[in-house]
Amino acid sequence: MSWLRLGAVCSRGFPGSDFLGEGEPKSARCDDLESLKKRQCGVDNIENPRGSVVVNRNNPVTIRKKDVAEKLKPEQITQIQPQKLTLTLRSGEPQTFELKFKRAEDYPIDLYYLMDLSFSMKDDLENVKNLGTDLMREMQEITSDFRIGFGSFVEKTVMPYISTTPARLINPCTGNQNCTSPFSYKNVLKLTNKGDEFNRLVSQQQISGNLDSPEGGFDAIMQVAVCEEQIGWRNVTRLLVFSTDAGFHFAGDGKLGGIVLPNDGKCHLENNMYTMSHYYDYPSIAHLVQKLSDHNIQTIFAVTEEFQPVYKELKNLIPKSAVGTLSSNSSNVIKLIIDAYNSLSSEVILENGRLPEGVSISYKSVCKNGVVGTGENGRKCSNISIGDEVSFQISIESTSCPANNKPEVITIKPLGFNEEVEVVLNFICDCECAANGEPNSEECDEGNGTFECGACKCNDGRIGRTCECSKDEVRTEDLDANCRKDNGTDICSNNGDCVCGTCECKKRENPAEIYSGKYCECDNFNCDRSNNQLCGGHGRCECRKCVCDANYTGSACDCSLENSTCLAKNGQICNGRGTCECGICKCTNLKFQGPTCEICPTCPGVCTEHKDCVQCRAFNAGEKKDTCEEDCNYFQLIKVNDRDKLPQPTDQSFPLTHCKERDANDCWFYYTYAIRNETKEVYVCPAGPDIIPIVVGVVAGIVLIGLALLLIWKLLMIIHDRREFAKFEKEKMNAKWDTGENPIYKSAVTTVVNPKYEGK
Repeated sequence: MSWLRLGAVCSRGFPGSDFLGEGEPKSARCDDLESLKKRQCGVDNIENPRGSVVVNRNNPVTIRKKDVAEKLKPEQITQIQPQKLTLTLRSGEPQTFELKFKRAEDYPIDLYYLMDLSFSMKDDLENVKNLGTDLMREMQEITSDFRIGFGSFVEKTVMPYISTTPARLINPCTGNQNCTSPFSYKNVLKLTNKGDEFNRLVSQQQISGNLDSPEGGFDAIMQVAVCEEQIGWRNVTRLLVFSTDAGFHFAGDGKLGGIVLPNDGKCHLENNMYTMSHYYDYPSIAHLVQKLSDHNIQTIFAVTEEFQPVYKELKNLIPKSAVGTLSSNSSNVIKLIIDAYNSLSSEVILENGRLPEGVSISYKSVCKNGVVGTGENGRKCSNISIGDEVSFQISIESTSCPANNKPEVITIKPLGFNEEVEVVLNFICDCECAANGEPNSEECDEGNGTFECGACKCNDGRIGRTCECSKDEVRTEDLDANCRKDNGTDICSNNGDCVCGTCECKKRENPAEIYSGKYCECDNFNCDRSNNQLCGGHGRCECRKCVCDANYTGSACDCSLENSTCLAKNGQICNGRGTCECGICKCTNLKFQGPTCEICPTCPGVCTEHKDCVQCRAFNAGEKKDTCEEDCNYFQLIKVNDRDKLPQPTDQSFPLTHCKERDANDCWFYYTYAIRNETKEVYVCPAGPDIIPIVVGVVAGIVLIGLALLLIWKLLMIIHDRREFAKFEKEKMNAKWDTGENPIYKSAVTTVVNPKYEGK
């Protein structure tokens, strides 16, 4: 029995003592903490082990500078912290810890250049021949510890990928082209820090040829990844530059050449040549992803523009990879590599190894500038510069215990980096009391079981709460008779099992719901409900009957003995017009309604109800003038001189109503009606002037003044116009017109005299 399946366990005390109710199974000792406390299991008797996180190795991240004479070795550089933890997991209880990552400056880099040497890459080879020293020079800006290697590939050496005629196997190119024999993959130069050596060996390479357009690059990538010793990989940043101007073959394409064996993912380099291309099929994309991840290799696909879409789709399937556009003759390859490296190194993505069954993991990232990511985005951070520190909150949860109950180890690492965090998982599957059990205990029918965690764990062949019965010595029919209530037909009321003549009640999916009783005839979840709550939420269910809390009664504990909910605004119970039953007012006067009998839809209202009495007592007028003393002595009258001196609702601690009514002379008067300490008080202000004539007079005055102003303005305008007209007439009379020739007049006739004419 696992005592930790539900929560805590009441670990001490005789199994038949007062903790376990009649009919309850031994497993009832295991429950959530609060339930055990409610059932009077002492705190000292409860075992409730918790999970924990222990950091075993926590070396700080390394601060490494380029200009320091003594360089740290790669294995001495730390970029992730901590490095080892031990987690103790209890089922259903996640444990959370924090990982920090910081990019180190001047981190060593190994770069392997893998080039397609099919005939279409002839002009590209010329530009790659000087790549070594040029790339060395450029990479000095990034790291002082840089190594470069070179390999080439063409295709599988079988039909129909290449021509297998003897002449074509020697020179696969047509015409006068001098090409080398076709090959699958060749490791030309192991990783080295000598750029001139790279240039020398690459300059000796020759183009080869094949028949189909896709190339066998996946075979080459697999060998570069798994042949660590032959390639010379160190535990540093590993970059693989894959340069081609064509597509690729993948798993299944080998059948065209009669190759059906799946790629085994192992190294098959002999004399730096891949020798099993004719034997194993191309690797699948998933197989490549696994091997590149296992060996911490980041891939840069340097391809021509024509094949950009294909390799961008491939990039989406291979984590920590990049795609760059290669010019037609590879002249931009150095810039492409630098840009791709900066892109890859600015992103960190965490991945974990295989998780044990029943264990789950979740990530939350806190990236640069406080950007938070969850879900799949919680695994990664982008735009990280050298020296930037980011953190990840990782939660690991177990939902079950492993079969062997042994510690498990998982690893978490940033993709493309050799560093990893080791996480040891220990599982809490039993309480300490189980380990301290007493074999052959006297508590268990004189030694027929082990007494552990307050209950008997019976030996083979024994049953019962205290192992008091033997399976071989009793008949089932006799035992079942003891489990039937009132000689009925149902065993344990169909809610339990008859074990050794005693009912052990079933457990329900909801641990809070319990069957109990000698015949499991009781439960704590089939009581009356109110407001969709068991026992109205004001009691507990015991053997299908509600046991109510204080101040509550009723079959569903839905009747409150408190009368606070029945108090009206005036402080009276149900406004003096009803009785309080179960916290709800029952109005005796049918005219009144509402929670406290204060609403009366057919009543005239407080102001109208008391108007005549207030008028007769304050002004000796109104309909009740003659019977005022008999009918209107039920309140205390207080007169005030000004309306502003009437009591205000905000100044009083008792209900107050403001009223405005007309008196017998059709004038308004104001009063307040209130009940204070069961005394009715009326404050009244004498009638004032009728406001309507005043308002009408003011409006009429404004209109008349406006008309008068308009008439005055019109009169002034008429006078002004007449004066201007008279002035115009006067000027007209005084005008004198000149009848002489107009000085600006010119005749339309022009006379021209001939100077040579003498009049003859």
